[in-house]
Amino acid sequence: MAESTLVWVVDDDEAIRFVLGRALGRAGYRTQSFETVTAARNALNTGSPAVIITDIRLPDADGLSVLQTLADRGIEIPVIAMTAYSDLDQAVSAFKSGVFDYISKPFDLDQVLAVVARATAVPGKAPSKQDVGTSKRLIGDSPAMQEVFRTIGRLSRSDISVLITGETGSGKEVIARAIHEHSPRSGGPFVAINTAAIPVELLESELFGHEKGSFTGAHTRRPGRFEEAAGGTLFLDEIGDMPLPLQTRLLRVLAEGDYYRVGGRDLLRADVRVLTATHQDLQKKIAEGSFREDLYHRLNVISIELPPLRKRREDIPSLARYFLGLAARDMGLEEKQLLPETISILQSKSWPGNVRQLQNLCQQLCVMAPGEQILPEDLPAGLQDTLVGEGRETWTKALQSWTRKKLLSGQTELMGDARRQLEKVVLDCALDYTGGKRAEAARLLGLGRNTLTRKLNELENR
Repeated sequence: MAESTLVWVVDDDEAIRFVLGRALGRAGYRTQSFETVTAARNALNTGSPAVIITDIRLPDADGLSVLQTLADRGIEIPVIAMTAYSDLDQAVSAFKSGVFDYISKPFDLDQVLAVVARATAVPGKAPSKQDVGTSKRLIGDSPAMQEVFRTIGRLSRSDISVLITGETGSGKEVIARAIHEHSPRSGGPFVAINTAAIPVELLESELFGHEKGSFTGAHTRRPGRFEEAAGGTLFLDEIGDMPLPLQTRLLRVLAEGDYYRVGGRDLLRADVRVLTATHQDLQKKIAEGSFREDLYHRLNVISIELPPLRKRREDIPSLARYFLGLAARDMGLEEKQLLPETISILQSKSWPGNVRQLQNLCQQLCVMAPGEQILPEDLPAGLQDTLVGEGRETWTKALQSWTRKKLLSGQTELMGDARRQLEKVVLDCALDYTGGKRAEAARLLGLGRNTLTRKLNELENR
């Protein structure tokens, strides 16, 4: 029962300790708070809680180090990690260290209470520390991507099949590679094959290999992707396009763990973890009879749904900066920066091609944008025309809304107030663009330097 359950909160932020303590107290839990890992360790000498909630970044030590302390003392207590600096490597590291769950700040209190309830409902698991692999950093501060990171973290100690779904260009192979690199098979190869890109008559040979003379053109024995991926991971992209006969062969391999090369008699053992991905609705294909339901259940032990870019717009600035830097390094060019107004335009786009489309755009801008800073007018014509128009419409609607509210509130002298705010925004943007150089900002705005200085002084004194 929650009434007799003690929860420890370890965080150096007094506000976090207060909020969690109050929420847990209202839910019926008893709480005890600590500012440091050292204080929590010392408290273990005289007692222990049912659950520990700890921040990862603490003044004296990594919050996850409490897991090693518990392991050293033979104590099994579920540990829930919190952090405001979440990325994939940290999420995986937390789960590999043995945390019960991982929560990103700012958090939802209902989510915290639900995790605590789960942690107190099952016996704690003794933590076991493993080395954490390194991988290409995934980018995503949005809640949807944080959930993807959490799922990859949970999978880091398992070898089960995963089905990754999402629109074309959303980054399914990137996620598959991350799962592999943070798995027990990370030391083995990662082999990817797009089943939709290979002719049907060659796909079976690509997957399972063939013997010499097994068909016209088979001049030598050739290993298939299952052999190439031995000891590692085989990623089958666009699995929804796989022909039914091959679905049957794949199901047999997954069920029994062995297979034959095309034209072969030697039974081969499949030592691979299979990850699959699709942009299609497999349930619909099952209903239509074009995808085997039993294979679907074999592949879909765990599913990860990648959000389209339009549903994680807050990630666009970080993604764009990353792709611009990557393109500059690959092409030996100077890295370029996006102006805030350019970022705003990018964030207003629907991105039907998702992350891949954004990456392609950044490569184009790296080559074609004339200056060090990327202006809205540097965007491709179609993108610029559409989105600048949308941005202008949004700006005027906001102005209309502001004006109506001021009129309804009875405010007078609206023109003066609006003019002051407009001047402040324009002047601040110009100075930001020129790095604080007033003469250059004045030239761009069509003002004299003395006029610019006078307006800045007036705005400061108001």
